[in-house]
This record gives sequence, C-alpha cells and structure tokens, in this order.
Amino acid sequence: MFKLHRTHSLVPALIATLVLSPAQAQSLEEVFVTATKRPQTLQDVPVAVSVTSGDTLDQAQIIDVADLQSVVPSLRITQLQTSGNTNFVIRGFGNGANNVGIEPSVGVFIDGVYRSRSSGAISDLTNIERVEVLRGPQSTLFGKNASAGVISVITAKPDFEFGGNAELTVGNLGQVIGRARVTGPLSDKIAFSLAASANQRDGYFENRVTGTEFNERERWAVRGQLIFEPTDNTEIRVLADMDRIDEICCGVANLVDGPTGAVVRGVGGNLTSNQPFARSGFFNIDSVNDIENSGVSVQVDHDFANFALTSITSFRKQEKFENADSDFTSADLLGRNTLLTDLETLTQEIRFTSTNGEKLDWMIGAFYFNEDVAFANDAVYGTDFRNYADLLAMGAVSGLEPSLGVPAGTFFQPGQGTFDRSGQDDQALSIFGQLDWHVADGTTITLGANHTNNEKDAFVTVRSTDTFSALDFTAIGFAGLFSAFTGGAAPTPANFAMFPAQFAAAQAASTAPCTPASAPGTCNAALALQPLQFLPQFVNFPNAVESGKSDDSETTWTVRIAQDLTDDINVYFNVSTGFKATSWNLSRDSRPFPADLAAIQANGLSQPNLTTGTRFAGPEEATVYEVGAKARFAQGSVNIAVFDQKIEGFQSNIFTGTGFALANAGEQSTQGIEIDGQWIPTENLTINFAGTFLDPIYNTFVGGNGPNGPEDLTGTKPAGIHEISANVSGVYSFVMGNGADGFVRGEYQFEEDVQVVENVTATVASRDVSVFNASAGIAWANGLELTLWGRNLFEDDYLLSAFPSVAQSGSFSGYPNQPRTFGVTVRKRFGQ
Repeated sequence: MFKLHRTHSLVPALIATLVLSPAQAQSLEEVFVTATKRPQTLQDVPVAVSVTSGDTLDQAQIIDVADLQSVVPSLRITQLQTSGNTNFVIRGFGNGANNVGIEPSVGVFIDGVYRSRSSGAISDLTNIERVEVLRGPQSTLFGKNASAGVISVITAKPDFEFGGNAELTVGNLGQVIGRARVTGPLSDKIAFSLAASANQRDGYFENRVTGTEFNERERWAVRGQLIFEPTDNTEIRVLADMDRIDEICCGVANLVDGPTGAVVRGVGGNLTSNQPFARSGFFNIDSVNDIENSGVSVQVDHDFANFALTSITSFRKQEKFENADSDFTSADLLGRNTLLTDLETLTQEIRFTSTNGEKLDWMIGAFYFNEDVAFANDAVYGTDFRNYADLLAMGAVSGLEPSLGVPAGTFFQPGQGTFDRSGQDDQALSIFGQLDWHVADGTTITLGANHTNNEKDAFVTVRSTDTFSALDFTAIGFAGLFSAFTGGAAPTPANFAMFPAQFAAAQAASTAPCTPASAPGTCNAALALQPLQFLPQFVNFPNAVESGKSDDSETTWTVRIAQDLTDDINVYFNVSTGFKATSWNLSRDSRPFPADLAAIQANGLSQPNLTTGTRFAGPEEATVYEVGAKARFAQGSVNIAVFDQKIEGFQSNIFTGTGFALANAGEQSTQGIEIDGQWIPTENLTINFAGTFLDPIYNTFVGGNGPNGPEDLTGTKPAGIHEISANVSGVYSFVMGNGADGFVRGEYQFEEDVQVVENVTATVASRDVSVFNASAGIAWANGLELTLWGRNLFEDDYLLSAFPSVAQSGSFSGYPNQPRTFGVTVRKRFGQ
C-alpha cells in the first residue's frame, strides 16, 4: 500500500536537484493558462493544473472529455449505464451520476460557461485550443460546485485571417468521424468561426437477443462564434452551440451468476454466465439514449485605464430521454424504465481585474446561477416479473392472493410500477475576490474569498400502482397470529380488548422474522416476502413536515504564498477550501429521514410499508493543504504537488440492487503526491510524464453501503481510487523530404489494482489498467496531414464500474471497457 510518509524525503531532494540544475529552458514552449482567471504561464501559476493542448488532442486521437484521463492521471471519468450518466473524479473525489438532483463535485466550464451536469459536457471536442484540469478545491474563483476541482475547456477564438481545416477519420468498428472548421473576417472589426463534427461508430457489445451492438457512437455537434471589436479596448464574443447524442448504450456484463440466475432462466430468460469481457449479453430491448444540448453565451471584455471588465452571460438547455432494459437479462422483468430530463440554466458572471499593479494585483466579481430542473421516471414490471417473483417466493405470491381475498393475478401485473415526477428551482449567488500582494521581488502572498448563497426548492411526486409493495406484512402477519392465538377471532378492537394477552403476543411475534430456530407462534412468516417489495410506498414532498427547501451559505477562501527561488524555479504553499451545496434526492428512492418519521405519522402522511432513508445529502465542505514546486531546466520542466485534502459530508450515491442510497460520508481524506513534467533530451524527442500517488481513507462514514448492506465504513479505503496512477508518452518528430514533417507518438497509462465499488467485493470486481496507445503522422507543407492511430492496442480488459444486479440478490454486474480501436485520419488545413 502506498504511504505518503515514505515519499516526504523525496520532495526536498527533488527541489534541491532542481535548484542546482542549469536554468536555461530556452527550448521550452511557453504555455499560458487561465487557472486563476488571469493569463499566466503554466510554470508560473501557483496552482496544481494539467494542460492538454489542441495539438496533443489531435495526435493522441482524444475525441471527448472521457479520453483525457489517458493523459491526466489525477482525472477519472467513468461512463455508467447510459451515455449521459458519467462521473468526473479528481484526486479520488467526485460524484454527480445517477440522480439529476446531484450536481458534480468537479466543475466543468467550456469557454467560461458552467455546465451543471456531466451530460452537458461529454460531446466530442471540436475546435479546442487547450483543456485545463485544476486539481483540488477551486471554489474561491469558480464557485459552489468546484469542491473537488475544475475541468476548463477553452476553444479557439475566431481569426481575422481566413483559414480553417477539414478532416475525416476512418477506423475499425465501422467508425467514421468528420470534423471541419472555418474562420475569417466579416469586416475589419468582426470575425467569425464555425466548427462542426459528426461521429458514427458501431458498438462493441452485442445484444444476443436482438443482434444489436451496444456502446455505439452516434453524435454530432456544431459551434459558431463571432468576435466583435468595436474599439481597441473592447471585445465582444458571442458563442452558440448545439450537440446531439442518439446512441444505444451501455452494455452490462454479468460478473457473478448468483442463485437468481437460475430463476431468470426458469421464467424463460437468459443471461451471460460470469463472462465480463465477452462483451455480449441478453437484453429483451435495446436501450435509448437521446441527449440534446444547446446554448448561447456572450462575453464582453473591456480594458479601462487600470483594470479590465469581463462579463459572461449564458443560457443553456438540455433535453434528455433514456430507456433501458434495466434488469439486464432477456427476461421481461422490467417492462420499461424511461427517464426524461429537462434543464434550463441561466448564468451571469461579472468580474473586475487589475491590469497594471506593481505591488498589488486584485480581482473582484460576482456569479449568479439559476436553473430549473424537471424530471420524470416511469418504472414498470414486465410480463415475466410475476412468475419471477413467484419462483423466488416458492409459490407464496400465488398463494397469498386467495388468502387476502383478492383476485388471482392481482400482484405484479405487467404495467404496474411507479410513475414519479420531480424537479427543483436552484438559485445561487456568489461574491468573490482575490488579492495578490507582491511583498518582495519574487514573493507573492495571495488572499482570496468567495461567499456563496444557494437556495433550492425541490419536489417529488410519485404515483404507485404496485399493489404488492403496498401490502403491510406486519399487519397481515399480526392478523393471522391473533386469529390463531384466539381460536379464530377476527382482529377487531373489541376482540383486542377481550384477549389482551393474545393481542400482546401477536404484536410481539408480528415484527419478528422467522428463522429455522423459531418456535411456532413466535415469528411472522409473511415478513419473508418483504424483499419482493421492490417499489415501497412513497410520501410525496413538500408536505406538512418536509418543506423541500434548502438554503446554504458558505464562505470559502484561499491563502497562498508563492516564492521564486530562481528565474526558473518557484515554490508555493496553499490552503484552500471548497463547497458544494445540498443535493436533493430527485428520485423514487427519496425517503423521509428517520428523524421525521414520527412527525409524518402524526400528520397522517404515513403509507403502508413506508421506509426511511434520505431526502437530501447535506453540503460538501473541502479543505486542502498543498505545497508545490515548479521548475524549468535546460531540457524540460517538472512540477510537484504534495497535498492533504479532505471533504466533510462527501455526497455518496451507490446502487444497492433495488435502488440508490444517497448519504453524506462523515469525512473522506486523501494524502497524495502528483508529479508531472516534460523532458526534451534531443531536438526531435519530447517525453511527457505524470504520476499520482494517493492514500485515501474514510475518516468517518457511519451508514455506508458495503458488500453486506449498510455498515460502518470508518477507517476503510474508499473504493475506486487507485493508489498509483501514471502516464508516460514520447513524441519523436522529424523532417522529411519535400518540406514534410513527421512524428511518432507512444503513450502508456497505468493504474494500480483497486476494488471498484464499496458494495461489491474486490474478488468480484477489481480494476487495474495497463493501456498502450500510439500514433504516427505526416504533415506536408501544403496543409495536408495523415495520421495513423490506435488506442488500447494490446487489448487490456478492465471494469469501469460494478453493482449488485437489479432485483437479483447474490448476482453482480459491471461495465467492461472499450476494446482496441484504430484508424487513420486525413486532415487538410487551409489559409492563415
């Protein structure tokens, strides 16, 4: 196991080595970033940030944000059961999938505009200048949902010289990608650009029932920009974009075929048996993933005498429709599970930044966020579910109906289920500022603060037609026990008074599940049927007890000291805090808190078989202590960050087999070291390297979900966080005849073995990654380029995630990774 203290001695040694290195660095290209919302070079900015250039995206065939993790070890992006159900994680911290009420802990910004859900940021990357990944809490400058970090995507601005490019990619799995961009002047003050992409690919996961291939690609995107420069001091940038995803995704593999597998086959269904990387399965319907994003933003920049004004206004909309065979078998257990999401988001940021400070540089600003969320989910039983439940209960379902006096076939009818409608109004206002005090030559002290107020008004309304889940088996068992104890007396108030001893005995036995050791009359056999109540009754909110409102206020801050040791070496010490507001559980799994149960019952709101849980997860509060060093030397650069980061109230949302359990982990912390750099041993060869070493732990997490159900996870290691992750890549460039340039690029990605999720054991679902990617290309002087590329060339197999199989106790399922892909890209650049 990686231990941070073992590496403490490395940091002073590395810094000392850097200090003694020749400070020449003339061969390095300056990379500018906006991690602090003002331009600085990558080596000068005292922030842990990774930058991926547009050229690297092209060479490595990085098509979307998910591909970035192959070059940024601290970043983890996991696609789950749908195209839009994607989780962003930095340094082991991140969430936001599987519930529209949970905003990500990793903030995603595209051209300065916040994308509130990961499904609004997964489209293909087009016209990209660079991607910055800021590691650690960034709430001081980026606001409420950056408690784990930030992914900032910056697209290329329009140019006042005509130019552009067009490219075509053809690959295995029938892949065809077309991308194009054109830019140029409309007048001496206005320039435009228009970029578009289309991506089509066959799937790699076969549905053995329909013959359809899952995990395909079917998406397109278009982005237009205008730059207007009415004066020398003013720039107005207007951006409009739209993208569409219409895919069959995502394939689920069977990891463990438990005892319920035989029951599935008993009702005529089928499923793959313990073959996670066969990349095939039995599903009676093909999934639907239809996501449409659109938006417009206006950025105004104006330089005054001593400061600059920036205003960014945006409006975005997302419509998403999903349906899947959520039992992941060919049996018709769940007839449909449709999800419809509608988001409308308005943001406004305004900030003032000093431009000519000698001793002081300052920034002050405000950010407003307003979002309306509407969500609908219909989950109903299919034609095979009744027989499935009856087999699980060994015929008890069929036998129960006549004993209750209801018609045969009443329970688990096709089409019975839950129909929930939920939504929220989310408004937030942040006031922020930062001061950089240059106290001496090469020494800067930074103080920053952000005060955020976030109000949410949420509701969930569920209509249930599941008659079986409405049964009160405690009451049913009590009636039978009382009748048996009294020789057939009916359970009426008068009889209770007549037989007080029998009444008390029946009450006691009615709540006791039966075991092989139970004596007759001391337990309730009907309780054995409770596990078949997959869709428990629901109490809608807001109601007389639960307001559905949250109002969170938090002040986050940054204190940093940066010191230039030489012209090419600087060090910094940073303490920062982060914040993410309350997340409402907008789903049928939303349940009253146990503390509210008595009040709900007292107000007549209780339902039969009512279960408790969480309506919301409270705020996340993050803190990081970090020391870093950045150095340039004659043949490259190296950056080091050592950190101790924790999040109190981490919002955990884990699937348990019948629903999602949302909870606040008391405290999760991670100590770690990040190293990244570049070495240029010769004029033609460039080697990039990056490594992340993490030591994570749940300091407190009472009520977490482990392999055996709810348990205290305090002192355990959070699942899914690799202790060691690394990436190394090399690019050899060379000059060919006739003015052509060539390159060969190789890349290796490594992640140490780790348990995938808390409630699936490592023996069932672990993950280790060893992936090799490569590319080679030629660029001619006339603008024509040809690139051959391959990703996961040696077919490394690993799981993206795992979960207890849906309504199949003892079985487990998971998502296998993408196999080898390869192809050729032809690009033509023109103009400029």
